[in-house]
Amino acid sequence: MSVTEAEEFYTQGMDALKQGDTATAAELLGKAVSESRNPRYCSSLGFCLAKGKRDFKRAVSLCKEAIKNDPKNSVHFLNLGRVHLMAGQKKDAIRIFYMGLRHQNNPEIVAELNKLGTRRPPVIPFLARENPLNKYLGKLLRKWGYR
Repeated sequence: MSVTEAEEFYTQGMDALKQGDTATAAELLGKAVSESRNPRYCSSLGFCLAKGKRDFKRAVSLCKEAIKNDPKNSVHFLNLGRVHLMAGQKKDAIRIFYMGLRHQNNPEIVAELNKLGTRRPPVIPFLARENPLNKYLGKLLRKWGYR
């Protein structure tokens, strides 16, 4: 098979992913990756595997391979960050998103960061954020509408 066939698999897979058919998308993107280890294909397949099959280990591996081979493309960082979010690793996702923004300004990464929101400073700044006093005071003040 040629590169154009791999590109065709990729295009069909992305169309299936946009329609929400992750099983078909994973199959088509898998064929594209098996034909050509293009970083774009690997990154998209990683995201698809995480979204559809919850195979986070393989998804992270594919996204990191894409970043290694094409480190300036922020879309790979976007996909890896989304995989980390799906895996419940919010801190890692935020770190990855900011790494992607260092390479390229990507509005989708900015949108993901805006969805996550920003944290306010602790109520008592000289205490750690995890300190129970800070946690409960913050919750109480938020409930009363002061924060």
